Amino acid sequence: MPKIVKSYVRFIDAMSQRVGKVVRYGVVAMIGILLFETISRTIFDAPRAWTVELSQFVMAAYYILGGSYAMLMGSQVRMDLLYDRWSAKRRAITDAITASLAAFYIVIFIVGGINSTTYALKYGQITYSPWGPPLAPIKIIFVCGATLILLQIIANFFRDLAIARGKPIT
Repeated sequence: MPKIVKSYVRFIDAMSQRVGKVVRYGVVAMIGILLFETISRTIFDAPRAWTVELSQFVMAAYYILGGSYAMLMGSQVRMDLLYDRWSAKRRAITDAITASLAAFYIVIFIVGGINSTTYALKYGQITYSPWGPPLAPIKIIFVCGATLILLQIIANFFRDLAIARGKPIT
């Protein structure tokens, strides 16, 4: 593989690693928000309208931003019935093919996300809840997360191509 491809793979892997290490605390934030709501509602009899929706936004951000890290670690769902029995070269070829399909899907997701984000910014779109927060920030996070996933898919594709050729990227 050319040096620029190796550098790209290493850079994206490092970026996914860093983002994953930061985003993992999103679960703690979500638990804190829900714990606050539980205490507020049960002990002080003062439910908050914003807590459940905010925890959903935090979880959505956690999910989409953690996607590139999951791709890096190979923790995405796959059918291991035959996969584990295959040689490293055959797995790499299969992964390269499925990466192409996944990249196609993610590109469509990004295009739709950009259109939706543009609409939310242009018209000040909010949720139809008593709290009514703006939707643009979470939509921006979704586009950023999907872009990180696409970049990681491309890095994994290059890595799989190198393995299939018998010269893994180290």
